[in-house]
Amino acid sequence: MASSHSSSPVPQGTSSDVFFKKEVDSTKHIRTVQSLPDVCPKEPTGDASSLCAAPSLVTDQHRWTVYHSKVNLPAALNDPRLAKRESDFFTKTWGLDFVDTEVIPSFYLPQISKEHFTVYQQEIAQREKIHERCKNICPPKETFDRTLLHTHDKSRTDLEQVPKIFMKPDFALDDSLTFNSVLPWSHFNTAGGKGNRDAASSKLLQEKLSHYLDIVEVNIAHQISLRSEAFFHAMTSQHELQDYLKKTSQAVKMLRDKIAQIDKVMCEGSLHILRLALTRNNCVKVYNKLKLMATVHQTQPTVQVLLSTSEFVGALDLIATTQEVLQQELQGIHSFRHLGSQLCELEKLIDKMMIAEFSTYSHSDLNRPLEDDCQILEEERLVSLVFGLLKQRKLNFLEIYAEEMIITAKNIIKQCVINKVSQIEEIDTDVVMKLADQMRMLNFPQWFDLLKDIFSKFIIFLQRVKATLNIIHSVVLSVLDKNQRTRELEAISQQKNAAKDNSLDTEVAYLTHEGMFISDAFTEGELTPIAVDSTSQRNASPNSEPCSSDSVSDPECTTDSSCSKEQTPSVIPGGVQITASDDLKLTDLELGKLAHSPQELLCNASDICHDRAVKFLMSRAKDGFLEKLNSTEFITLSRLMETFILDTEQICGRKSTSLLGALQSQANKFVNRFHEERKTKLSLLLDNERWKQADVPAEFQDLVDCLSDGKIALPEKKSGAPEEKKPAEVLIVEGQQYAVVGTVLLLIRIILEYCQCVDNIPSITTDMLTRLSDLLKYFNSRSCQLVLGAGALQVVGLKTITTKNLALSSRCLQLIVHYIPVIRAHFEARLQPKQYSMLRHFDHITKDYHDHIAEISAKLVAIMDSLFDKLLSKYEVKAPVPSACFRNICKQMAKMHEAIFDLLPEEQTQMLFLRINASYKLHLKKQLAHLNVINDGGPQNGLVTADVAFYTGNLQALKGLKNLDLNMAEIWEQKR
Repeated sequence: MASSHSSSPVPQGTSSDVFFKKEVDSTKHIRTVQSLPDVCPKEPTGDASSLCAAPSLVTDQHRWTVYHSKVNLPAALNDPRLAKRESDFFTKTWGLDFVDTEVIPSFYLPQISKEHFTVYQQEIAQREKIHERCKNICPPKETFDRTLLHTHDKSRTDLEQVPKIFMKPDFALDDSLTFNSVLPWSHFNTAGGKGNRDAASSKLLQEKLSHYLDIVEVNIAHQISLRSEAFFHAMTSQHELQDYLKKTSQAVKMLRDKIAQIDKVMCEGSLHILRLALTRNNCVKVYNKLKLMATVHQTQPTVQVLLSTSEFVGALDLIATTQEVLQQELQGIHSFRHLGSQLCELEKLIDKMMIAEFSTYSHSDLNRPLEDDCQILEEERLVSLVFGLLKQRKLNFLEIYAEEMIITAKNIIKQCVINKVSQIEEIDTDVVMKLADQMRMLNFPQWFDLLKDIFSKFIIFLQRVKATLNIIHSVVLSVLDKNQRTRELEAISQQKNAAKDNSLDTEVAYLTHEGMFISDAFTEGELTPIAVDSTSQRNASPNSEPCSSDSVSDPECTTDSSCSKEQTPSVIPGGVQITASDDLKLTDLELGKLAHSPQELLCNASDICHDRAVKFLMSRAKDGFLEKLNSTEFITLSRLMETFILDTEQICGRKSTSLLGALQSQANKFVNRFHEERKTKLSLLLDNERWKQADVPAEFQDLVDCLSDGKIALPEKKSGAPEEKKPAEVLIVEGQQYAVVGTVLLLIRIILEYCQCVDNIPSITTDMLTRLSDLLKYFNSRSCQLVLGAGALQVVGLKTITTKNLALSSRCLQLIVHYIPVIRAHFEARLQPKQYSMLRHFDHITKDYHDHIAEISAKLVAIMDSLFDKLLSKYEVKAPVPSACFRNICKQMAKMHEAIFDLLPEEQTQMLFLRINASYKLHLKKQLAHLNVINDGGPQNGLVTADVAFYTGNLQALKGLKNLDLNMAEIWEQKR
């Protein structure tokens, strides 16, 4: 504004340094300074020299100077070109109501920074350098006058008279040093009658300071006079500025009138509609809030009603929803300040009620009559309890069920024993007080029936436990599946929301005078019908919660999880529809562990039943009852226990080991007793055996016939009248005849008992194999002692061990050897592959038996060998023929043949006589060599040949030895 007018070229420096930039040559022409406009026409203007002259108040008091100007210093200093004006400048015209507000930056204008001027600075930098260089080279303007320079020099000379201390920027009289320098105290000392002198000094100092003040004031007035033209020019510009502001004010007033008309015609109605829409939305919010408060107010009575019907899940969901609504939508409402703490206490009470209810349910389920066909008791009640406990993270409820299982298992046994004892009239319960003692008075059939009843009750008990735990397992799996699907839906929802946010256009929101955004008004108007629709849908839903029907119409509540909780119904194996809510905030790790717990608990139930059964068995075995059982009774007991073990394994999927271990322990005791009884029996039989051929009863022949058919088992007794069969002389085995003693027949039966016991009790196979090997070894060693060792002479009282005894013993051993491979195959089929090494016992036994048989054969040969040595040592080659020696030899050979031919097979008899003949030939050859009888065709040779022919004829005349090759030519020594 004022800057558009030309101004005087008066220097604008603030100090005198402007005049000393360059010395000005006084000879050059200096343009005169123009006078200011006639703002004071009554005052003389004067020329340039008079305006620039220093004022003198003493010499020229009536001459006009700058001090006569009516423009005061504040008016001159009010420079309209300054960037910052006084804060009350506009209030002078527009009134005190005008407020200087901060202008909101425009959305359309970019933010300008220094980087935007970088290109311009680079372009103008070179021009600026050229301008500065030209400015230094060009001489100063000719507006400076010599008079000005002269005045400046004079002013400078006057200012030099003022002490430098007054020119310091830190000049302050409160400083003691500065004060003493300005006012020396030595001039004011009045002592010694020097008062007049001091007064003169003080007056001189005052005049001196006044002179300094005059110099400074004159210089200040001079500086102001140099800028007087600019001051008067500013006053002229002030009038122009006032005219311009008046026009501007009128233009602004016209613009405001037009804007007011536009606002009234175009905007006021629309904004009124928007305000009404906002008011309506606010009223709807208030109405919904009041309805929500009314619903929340009914929470506690509703919870009480739900608890009265054992609806723990619904009560907990209602409490959780109410708490969430209190925290999010009704926070800060004074009337509900205590409701949160009351709901927390109520939730704790529900926890205790659910635990007590689950304990009651467990007791009722496990202790109801076992004859009841229903496996699951109140399935819906169980599902509700499990959901409630999971919702409250009470994951130890299965421990309550486990404790109840232990108590129930004990009660089952106790009740079974009481029922059984009450049926036995022989047991006087008044005399025998303890239940265990009453149970021990039962005989085996009664006790066996009791054990069978206990096992059947345990099976029903486990089936019920399994059914209940399956329901719990299904509930846990449904919750786990719900959590996984919820996470998947949340991930999909987040992706959709991210895509939707990226597609939204960013629009400018305008503020109304009430502080609301227009875009918010439209948004709330659009959300209201959507919220109402969602409200009607939730009210129509049968699974909606009591508090959610009136609280979902709030637009803000449509996205709140507390107002509408999605619930997914699922069906468990029992057919009960369950609902998994979103409030079950259990981790997958917790749910995974809980999902495995029912199976572990079922296995624990099986272990409990087995442990109780073991204690029941041990209490009955205290008096040696189980060890006194015969094989049939023990096998029956063992089969019952194995059946129970298999049934529990089928139910639980895992084999319990406690009862199996007890069975194995009793089986080991049974095996030891079984073996000792058979071994003692065999020992008694052997000690009383006279080693004579025994008749074979028909039952033993039937037994052998069963073995021939490949069936290793004792034959069943035929019903009806038994047929009378005469005993046979020999035992026929696969077409071969075996002459045996009675002990061997019983031994075969004992062996079959071992094999049948293995079939009945597979767990004792290895023990039975070891015991049977020991039994066979004992028979072999004991028979060797009695027959070969002649122990029967002292034990039984036999006079001698005959060849018939030896042959019979050999044949008995051969019968046992015949059946060893069959026994081996029987055990091999029942052993594990890693146990096949135990079959080597049969190989050792077979070798021992063959060695024993060979020793018996050697003994028979040795008997004839000693006979040949005795008879042939007295042989003389002389008449008559045959000689007495050969007659005796043939007689003994006939007796030998008679003794063994009916006992041993023909092949063994021939082999035995070949060995005897070889011994005979050896002794005859030795005797002939002693007698010097050679094969020379002489008389002695003829006599020997006749005796040998007699021997050969008699030997071959024996039964079965006709075709025996005797090769008697070997009796003669070969000619050299």
